[in-house]
Amino acid sequence: QVALVESGGRSVEAGDSLRLSCASSGRTAARYAMAWFRQATGKEREFVSAISWGSRDIAYADYVKGRFTNSRDNAQKLLYQQMDSLRPQDTGVYCCGARLGVPSSNRERYKWWGQGTKVTVSS
Repeated sequence: QVALVESGGRSVEAGDSLRLSCASSGRTAARYAMAWFRQATGKEREFVSAISWGSRDIAYADYVKGRFTNSRDNAQKLLYQQMDSLRPQDTGVYCCGARLGVPSSNRERYKWWGQGTKVTVSS
């Protein structure tokens, strides 16, 4: 069982930067991959980024590539998402997820989820 809690979301202006965090707790004998998904009002949850346990495999959606950066500290059980050059289209609730095995862009493959943190980007 793994519990996840996101933090760092707030209201910013276009072009600003934010750093989101996801803290994990609980006991598990296996290593797990993690990912970020976001959901705007009235839309389906969409993939943002994913990272493997050892950080060798990192993937980004095309619309955030070059602007967002994933990193993790397994000793502290923390996942980070640095977001630069934010756009109004980046507005939404950002959730982190975890799963056993390799990272995936399919939200149905993730077993554990946080409640999310709200990011609002104004023009």
